[in-house]
Amino acid sequence: MASRTALPVLGTRALNRATLARQLLLSRAEMSARDAVAHLVGLQAQNVKPPYFQLHARLAGFRPAELAGLMESREVVRMVTMRSTIHTHTADDALTLRPLVQPARDREVNYFRKGLVGVDLERLAARARAFVEDEPRTMAEIREELLKEWPDADPQSLSVAARCRLPLVQVTPRGVWGRSGQVRLTTTENWLGRSAPGSQSVDDVVLRYLAAFGPASVKDMQTWAGLTRLREAFERLRPGLAVFRDENGVELFDLPDAPRPEADTPAPPRFLPEFDNLLLSHADRSRVITPEGRGRSWTGNQAHCVLLVDGFLAGLWKLDGGLLTVELFDGKLSRARRAEVVAEGESMIEGMGGGGGAGGVRFGSIRG
Repeated sequence: MASRTALPVLGTRALNRATLARQLLLSRAEMSARDAVAHLVGLQAQNVKPPYFQLHARLAGFRPAELAGLMESREVVRMVTMRSTIHTHTADDALTLRPLVQPARDREVNYFRKGLVGVDLERLAARARAFVEDEPRTMAEIREELLKEWPDADPQSLSVAARCRLPLVQVTPRGVWGRSGQVRLTTTENWLGRSAPGSQSVDDVVLRYLAAFGPASVKDMQTWAGLTRLREAFERLRPGLAVFRDENGVELFDLPDAPRPEADTPAPPRFLPEFDNLLLSHADRSRVITPEGRGRSWTGNQAHCVLLVDGFLAGLWKLDGGLLTVELFDGKLSRARRAEVVAEGESMIEGMGGGGGAGGVRFGSIRG
């Protein structure tokens, strides 16, 4: 095995371009929405609209109706998986990824054990499953049902335990573009009409992660998945992987034939929604977030929509009807760069913004 110091070095811009290529952000892909959701191993979906904006930034000719149709036909679903956050997954991934992250969900329940004294978790899961499979239920309804058997338990702890112990999906119309609806939950198997064939192997998910987010370290993948102790899987796969190091000497793994464009490859501006996985799926986020941009995509606990310029975080944005307001961290964009940002913004308005009122792109503050 070559020493770490002898490994080829990938600088920050090289890592940036490689990651953008995997994320379909160097050029829009001629790919279906379903295939993109699978390639990206899910879309962060804490809110309803972000998955649609994520796909608009990545796919040629994408329109919200395409993903909405997949939601309604149950080819994609919304559920808690990586990092205990809601993701939009293909039906196949919903069935097979959740078992992989179940140990993390079990650990999450432990944080609420004080509120679950005397509660049999197996019985809780069975009762909650029967309740939500009878018909989709709100979390409040699940909590009230469980309180009938455990009236002295902490209500929030009961609902958290049900969410963690069961693979629950949010049923439509929740998640469908242009429609609204309460969060109602049932089990993945009940919603999809089939049982999970088992869990995806850790090794397979490592390879899928690298295809979508690589080159990456073990810690990077652990951050993305919300799992620990993945070193063993990387070591099993090492003989078939390309290995590099970053400028700080951290070992990075990658698929040998995955794209790693030159560091000076042009990167067009892209408007990404809040919670885009590009910004959340590495322990070291310097491949996308410069020191000047660190901490600026959040205000308190509110995440902002972000703008990439030359591949790096460069500002924030807000779309109100047909008006797109862009707040740059550094207003010193060249005339050509600014024109590119405006053109990309106009494309997003046309594809995603709808109409009503004065439209267009304006530069200013979204937080004033």
